Amino acid sequence: MSTFALPDLGEGLQEAEIISWHVAAGDHVVVDQPLVAVETEKAVVEVPSPQSGHVARLLAKEGERVKVGAPLIEFEEGRHVESGAIVGELAGPAPPGAVGVRATPAVRARARELGVDLARVTPTGPAGVVLLADVEAASSRAVAGPLAQTLRGARRTMAVNMAQAWREVAHATIYDEADVEQWPATEDVTSRLVRALIAGCKSEPALNAGFDAASLSLAENPSIDIGLAIDSPQGLFVPVLRDAASAMPQEWRQKIEAFKRGVEDRSLSPADLGRPTITLSNFGSIAGRHAALIIMPPQVAILGAGRIVARPLRAADGSIAWHRALPLSLTFDHRAVTGGMAARFLRAVIADLTAAS
Repeated sequence: MSTFALPDLGEGLQEAEIISWHVAAGDHVVVDQPLVAVETEKAVVEVPSPQSGHVARLLAKEGERVKVGAPLIEFEEGRHVESGAIVGELAGPAPPGAVGVRATPAVRARARELGVDLARVTPTGPAGVVLLADVEAASSRAVAGPLAQTLRGARRTMAVNMAQAWREVAHATIYDEADVEQWPATEDVTSRLVRALIAGCKSEPALNAGFDAASLSLAENPSIDIGLAIDSPQGLFVPVLRDAASAMPQEWRQKIEAFKRGVEDRSLSPADLGRPTITLSNFGSIAGRHAALIIMPPQVAILGAGRIVARPLRAADGSIAWHRALPLSLTFDHRAVTGGMAARFLRAVIADLTAAS
């Protein structure tokens, strides 16, 4: 017998949760065939087979959290009689609930979060595939009542990381607003915020830095890698717009749309999600004007944009007029960033937002 362990998935990840097995004991697999879908704090990842051969047994269960280096699967060694069956196909009729349920890793993860048994869900997808909508519908039909659910996947990661960040970082927040009355109705708000964030980082590079609490040192980052906070039913995801200052607005928009699709179908890779140097949260697209946000170290700042509202504002000539205003919240790590640095950063952001397109 030979054993295959959970490999290093990169980005410093130490463990993963088994979402769904694609093979079973007795199956024949080939090199690079997907064996299992696992969910890390970053994304859902397919783990390929390192060899061809027959599966002797699975060493971890769906829903189990496995450390990197822990055994996943055991392969048979030596000759094996071939059955000619397709991998994963049942030799005979399968009883209800036994293998046979066709669903993507993202759908299986959502079903586990909601406590929905996939074997009891009526599939509406092509060829009997269970869709996310099927799982949501099954959940809504469940008997109402108090139900405690263990947080898993992205929700669990968020809970752990936010608690750690709250304990470690000295959070401070300043608030202001930008007069955006001159923006056209078709303005790409997120792209304008990205542009303004870049302007802020160029004005005050210390807010695009990483802080090392152990050595009390601040290292400015050579590129501006903007984390974009994206809400989803599965939790908060923060894909990263790499070296944003070197790209054009149309490239930002293309990446942002790709990130949204990746969050929706859980296809983002760990490389899409790791190591932002500063974060943008456009929560105003949902609701809210101002917020005291939480910084994920080693970052030292996060900019929040609230809901645009019309209110009386004073013009340069002293007159008062109703203009659209964009509320801004800049939370910074006061261990590494002074109030003056933060204020100058926010001033540069506002100047860019109020400048002509």
